[in-house]
Amino acid sequence: MAPPRGEELTSFDLLGLRVSASINSAAAQLSRMVLIHRLETDTDQDWNALKDLLAETDGLRMSLCDEGSMLLQWDMQTEEDRAIEEAVELRVVCQRQGAVC
Repeated sequence: MAPPRGEELTSFDLLGLRVSASINSAAAQLSRMVLIHRLETDTDQDWNALKDLLAETDGLRMSLCDEGSMLLQWDMQTEEDRAIEEAVELRVVCQRQGAVC
């Protein structure tokens, strides 16, 4: 999500965008894995916050590498996973609209 006009992206926002682009790349999606390299411009605070955030993500396995990068791996979604996600999304929409679903 882009920040409101006139606001700068934080260093953590930029890191998140970089990681998101890597995860969503065609090669990563096909192999269901991606190697995220830590750049010199990534602060300890941002890198640690990213690791914490990713560690809390269901279905995502994170392996820390010696050189400071991390390998992220995930399994293919099952039909049951998709059905659960759709039901949750429907509930969210209903709640926002004040409807009973």
